[in-house]
Amino acid sequence: MKDIVFCSNNCFVLYSAAVQAKNSENKESVPSLPQSPMKERPPKAFHQYSNNISTLDVHCLPQLQEKVSPPSSPPIMFPPAFEAAKVEAKPDELKVTVKLKPRLKAIHSSLDDCRPPSKKWKGMKWKKWSIQIVIPKGSFKPPCEEEIDEFLKKLGTTLKPDPVLKDYRKCCFCHEEGDGLTDGPARLLNLDLDLWVHLNCALWSTEVYETQAGALINVELALRRGLQMKCMFCHKMGATSGCHRLRCTNIYHFTCAIKAQCMFFKDKTMLCPMHKPKGTHEQELSYFAVFRRVYVQRDEVRQIASIVQRGERDHTFRVGSLIFHAVGQLLPQQMQAFHSSKALFPVGYEASRLYWSTRYANRRCRYLCSIEEKDGLPLFVIKVVEQGHEDLVLTDTTPK
Repeated sequence: MKDIVFCSNNCFVLYSAAVQAKNSENKESVPSLPQSPMKERPPKAFHQYSNNISTLDVHCLPQLQEKVSPPSSPPIMFPPAFEAAKVEAKPDELKVTVKLKPRLKAIHSSLDDCRPPSKKWKGMKWKKWSIQIVIPKGSFKPPCEEEIDEFLKKLGTTLKPDPVLKDYRKCCFCHEEGDGLTDGPARLLNLDLDLWVHLNCALWSTEVYETQAGALINVELALRRGLQMKCMFCHKMGATSGCHRLRCTNIYHFTCAIKAQCMFFKDKTMLCPMHKPKGTHEQELSYFAVFRRVYVQRDEVRQIASIVQRGERDHTFRVGSLIFHAVGQLLPQQMQAFHSSKALFPVGYEASRLYWSTRYANRRCRYLCSIEEKDGLPLFVIKVVEQGHEDLVLTDTTPK
């Protein structure tokens, strides 16, 4: 009698044909298993499988109907590399023990192998890459821009333009050097010879007011008063912006008033922190940039007189592109020949101007103008100083 193999869920279950013959005797009723223990046991069935073994209990076999069996096929031959397992069939039940461990099978075909590649480093443990950041204790001070510039200069890895000369002009009110921020003290305005004031420092002084043309009036008066007033914030002289609350004596520099959180209003008034209203105000001014034309009103005749009275000067007076070097002088015997109906021609006058070159288009050069004396008459000298060329000297007896 041949054994029949039943395959279900990758498990191979075999039962003998003797059991099938016994089931076929009673078609209408389910056959009952014999109770006599002395009955002959069916012969032992052997089966083979290609997987490992796990436990599989079969408690009840399905009832099979008698059918015409197909022609017998040759027995399935399994590879001899696997071991055969023996199963004893008991009269009460058919128990099969199978231990299953799934394993991928290689399908050999014309297509590529679908099996995933195996690990190259089998048996080795994967290593974790950990990053450890060490932060030194204490406060870390980042380097400033000057230290970075010095370090890059030592390395010599960068090309930088020549450094711009430092602006040593100082405001007479707040004593800070150079032009200020646009939304702060703003640019420097010339008050007098070598005297400079920040635009907002002068504009927010109590005595100063602005005309429709943009002239600032009473700046010198505010300067004289500020030399005797001490700021409530920095305790230095030059404070001219006072609190507009009645009988309040608090006075500040403009920059110190911003630092002290004073409140500025659009009608050019200011309140100190003690008297300002709480919260925001609809008339409060928070932006101080001035882009309109503003200048300091001054007496130019008196300014020129002060320049002449100073004689030898250590400073340079500049108006636009005209640089004034020396005013010169006139002796009593020269007064008759060294003047005209519109101008004076003092001997020793010297000034220079940057103007367009006569040799190259779109290039400027320096013209040095001076007045000398020759045969009792003035001699006007113009020296053209241009890079790459020798100085050209032009002389004549008239300015034209």
